[in-house]
Amino acid sequence: MRLSIGIFLFTVLGVFLLNGKGTFLIAGFNTLPKEEKTKYDKLALSRFYGKTFLALSGSMVFWLLSDILQNNLLFIIGFILFASIIIFSLVYSKFGDSFKKEES
Repeated sequence: MRLSIGIFLFTVLGVFLLNGKGTFLIAGFNTLPKEEKTKYDKLALSRFYGKTFLALSGSMVFWLLSDILQNNLLFIIGFILFASIIIFSLVYSKFGDSFKKEES
């Protein structure tokens, strides 16, 4: 039951961020000075984290199925997906310049 609530919350947050709203929820971005915030594309940043949240909720579905079907392999698959998504999103957002605005 608690896991279904977590999946629901991650999905709602994912859709909220995917629509371009909720940049105030992104840790670190909200604490930047205004001059620094203008260098970033808020819509691209918000959409990326929205997709990340939806992918995380999708991987948590494997955990739920594991509990329902009593199959530990599904939990392991879900956990590997969950960890991989988090590692990818952290590396991509830290070292990629895809969220910086083009200077013209």
